[in-house]
Amino acid sequence: MRSAIRMVVPASIFCCLAVACGGIPPGSNQADGTVPSPFVPPNEVSAVPIPPGQIDEAVASLDRLASDIMAHTAIPGMAIAVVRGGKTVYAKGFGVRQAGLAAGVDADTVFPLASISKSIGATVVAQQVSKKMVQWNTPVRSRLPWFALADPFVTQNVTIGDLYSHRSGLPDHAGDKLEDLGYGRTEVLQRLQQVPLSPFRSSYDYTNFGITAAAEAVASAAGVNWETLSEQAIYRPLGMLSTSSRHADFMSRQNRVTSHLRLPDGTWVAGAERNPDAQSAAGGVSASVNDMARWLTLVLANGAYDGRQVVESDALLPVMSPQSISSPPSNSNARAGFYGYGFGVGTSAAGRVVLSHSGAFALGASTNFTAIPSADIAIVILTNAGPIGVPETVAAQFADLVQLGRVQQDWEVLYRKALAPLMAPVGSLVDAARPANPAPRKALSAYTGTYQSAYYGPLQVVDNSGSMELRLGPQPMRFPLSHWDGDVFSFMLNNENAPPGTISKASFSAGKVVLEFYDDGVLGTFTR
Repeated sequence: MRSAIRMVVPASIFCCLAVACGGIPPGSNQADGTVPSPFVPPNEVSAVPIPPGQIDEAVASLDRLASDIMAHTAIPGMAIAVVRGGKTVYAKGFGVRQAGLAAGVDADTVFPLASISKSIGATVVAQQVSKKMVQWNTPVRSRLPWFALADPFVTQNVTIGDLYSHRSGLPDHAGDKLEDLGYGRTEVLQRLQQVPLSPFRSSYDYTNFGITAAAEAVASAAGVNWETLSEQAIYRPLGMLSTSSRHADFMSRQNRVTSHLRLPDGTWVAGAERNPDAQSAAGGVSASVNDMARWLTLVLANGAYDGRQVVESDALLPVMSPQSISSPPSNSNARAGFYGYGFGVGTSAAGRVVLSHSGAFALGASTNFTAIPSADIAIVILTNAGPIGVPETVAAQFADLVQLGRVQQDWEVLYRKALAPLMAPVGSLVDAARPANPAPRKALSAYTGTYQSAYYGPLQVVDNSGSMELRLGPQPMRFPLSHWDGDVFSFMLNNENAPPGTISKASFSAGKVVLEFYDDGVLGTFTR
């Protein structure tokens, strides 16, 4: 059974909330003022009760929900598991591991989890907090002396919790494009010092490598690498035998999916497998839904599993509590969204706390888990297709059925529209008409040579038999340049952060070149 949530409200405030400073508690016996047992504090009361049988009906609807959305979207494969009352009450696979092949998905098929890795990693950290190896307010620098950010004050004071709640000041997805170029974990983290920061602890920006830095600090304190620590702290104690934080382990599984990209005609094709080892703690976990059900059992039981307290509840509660405002309300009627330590935290229309996280790889993965602690239920949905809102839709439909008895919105349409920008090509030249009479370029020798960026490293501009190309990254990637107008050239990209059709400008001026795609926070200027 789910253990009780411990109240942390000061007693004097709790008195005013619960008993109106001397009045009779709501629901008490009016004759003698006694309180029924168990008494539910006002801030745990849900506005809409769940009638008997409603959750069973929601679980029974999953076959239909899954079949419907697979028919609508034609995604190759999906797996779903539901945990309730400390047990897995539903675990099933749908479709195939790879389009065009017969091998089907089952509850033991292993999927890349993408950003659900952050939530799992947060429970690893919480287990280390339980062991007093670190605290959520431990400065990262105290465990990683070489780690630095652009502001010396932030460098000395940024904590594990700051990075796990995305409030360090690092900008959105800082470091991800370095990873795309082939830089490893330590190289990316060292280069974050070059990134301009937003205000410390008063801004929210989702940052994979911020969480990676925090995880590295925890691993350093434990004296093992992050991948091994995750196994020791969570995977093995829970019997998550198909779960790993290493890409090589995922690739070695016999029962695993292949990632898929959607073509313009709506069909899905197998794509290249994304290797997320550089940001393992933020996006590198792979698992089956059966294994994820074990983890969700621990989450709903406040750190307990199979009669053992694997993670102390006091260490886990901050993970699932609001730490940053991730979605400020747009008007006075709107509910805000919050981020804990690696968990999304919100309030449903039924007045219940909802914990959740999605994950996505543009190269072909989409995942979600959603937990409703007050109903003691959680669902996880894993797919082998790029992000078009499938797992979020199923989770939202299921949550509606659990809490309200019917689906409240056309979640499939809403999520498809919301996620469409993730797969849209970027760059100011996308859909731009090429100049009819472009200004001529200079001789190639005016542009060729070696340019330098403290963040991205050396850039070579090479005369390749009469045409130019860029070479960038530790094992240089090659980008052919096409003349656009005067000293402006264009080049195409296609990677995790550059959806198909992305075009970047390369603008040359005296001794410099600016690469538009890489110019986040004025980082894309390379000096000759």
